[in-house]
Amino acid sequence: MARLTPHATRARPWRAAILAFSAVYFLLPLTASAIFTVDVPGKGLNTDAYQQIFGTAGFLTSLRLSLELAAATIAIVLLLMVPAMVALRLRAPRLRPLVEVVCSLPLVVPPIAFVAGIGTVLRWGPDHLAATPFFQTFVAIQNPSFPAVLVLAYTVMALPFVYRALDAGLRAVDVRTLVEAARSCGAGWPQALVRVVLPNLRGALLNASFLTLALVLGEFTVAQLLGFQPFAVWIVTVSGSQAQLSVAVSVLSLLLTWTLLLMLAAVGGRRTSSRTSTKE
Repeated sequence: MARLTPHATRARPWRAAILAFSAVYFLLPLTASAIFTVDVPGKGLNTDAYQQIFGTAGFLTSLRLSLELAAATIAIVLLLMVPAMVALRLRAPRLRPLVEVVCSLPLVVPPIAFVAGIGTVLRWGPDHLAATPFFQTFVAIQNPSFPAVLVLAYTVMALPFVYRALDAGLRAVDVRTLVEAARSCGAGWPQALVRVVLPNLRGALLNASFLTLALVLGEFTVAQLLGFQPFAVWIVTVSGSQAQLSVAVSVLSLLLTWTLLLMLAAVGGRRTSSRTSTKE
């Protein structure tokens, strides 16, 4: 049995203290919010706020829209970034600082300035492209039932997080050796990417999906200023007239986000364990 070093022994109380402080910091506001939703002055504890959620107009529509936007954003950003990051690591490693700077720009540009630029382009398009086939494109991407313009905006906003997650995954894998081995066995580039590289990047892909999902479900500024109503905008709209209901929806949305993240993690862990058992 391995002995703990003096340094590790001294670090354990600090770790416990940090974990306890983090738990209080995150759980205390959540607990206070949950109590506010069920404690009605003069009536005691009841769950009327939660019972009203599913019957409130716009709840299911806005939630479904946010989930659809999240799924589309995750698919697009991964289709763009995974081949680009693999090609960057194999063929052009000197361009890595440039790509890192470009992918980090959404963190520097304020959302207000970003959405102002998008709005300017959307207003400019119909005036100058009315006589061209591109006019219908501007109309289609602003369809309220599925605003593709939000998917494009969220894809840009997710680039810094997806880049970091994939970069960390690629650093932990010898991609060059894996690809060369697959190529020597007769696999083409697409087959080597899908059947050799991607299975070794499952953790990074899940992390990128987690971050993108959380970003889309919680994003408010861009959707609000462009005039669309996904889930985050709907919560703010409801909060103007029904404060207790809006807090209940916020608590429920947080639990829903955690549930979705846990489901993605469970699916990824199950596939990893099944692949490991198959190899054994």
